[in-house]
Amino acid sequence: MPLLLLDLDNTLLDRTGAFRTWGKNFLSEIGAPDADIDWLLSMDADGLTDRWDIADALRSRYDLRIPSIDLVEALHDGVIRRARLDPLVACALQIVAKAGWVPVVVTNGTVQREEAKIRGTGLDRYVADWVISEEVGVSKPNPRIFAVAAQRAQMRLRGAWVVGDGPEADIGGAAAMGLPSVWLHRGRSWQEPRFAPTRTADGVIPAVAEVLAG
Repeated sequence: MPLLLLDLDNTLLDRTGAFRTWGKNFLSEIGAPDADIDWLLSMDADGLTDRWDIADALRSRYDLRIPSIDLVEALHDGVIRRARLDPLVACALQIVAKAGWVPVVVTNGTVQREEAKIRGTGLDRYVADWVISEEVGVSKPNPRIFAVAAQRAQMRLRGAWVVGDGPEADIGGAAAMGLPSVWLHRGRSWQEPRFAPTRTADGVIPAVAEVLAG
């Protein structure tokens, strides 16, 4: 049974969509222009910007008197509450399992935040296990985190595939291990000259099809 190592945000779950929904609601509440959602999405950088930095930027841009810690908690809780598991993604994971693959989530982040999304959306029912960087003390693209995932599943990395939207974290990690990968391009073009994905796809469902075909 081969191992399928899957990213979480913007791969299995539409994290950007959840953040956009929260952001639009928040901007409306403080009376900011609707068009400012583009600035907020840019500031967020697909979740790579520290939450405290976003809170400070919001306070500065809109002269807010809301404490930074309250903004951080509102962002954290708001995104998690709005995260949804697409039924088609759940179906794809079931197909993967029936085909003999073992899906394991490998994600960077805190245990509290990542597990809240995995359990809160019901994703935990469709994957064999998950590995979170804070818990194991190492982050993607370090190959060690993928090795931990294989240990958790009691499987070998040989024959595994990696699926994710992060050029460095996911595809770079796969390249470092010599594993095939599928990059979810999300409308972007590949820019990294040091390595490249084995396949590209516009979402996790076609990515799964690529893995099964490959």
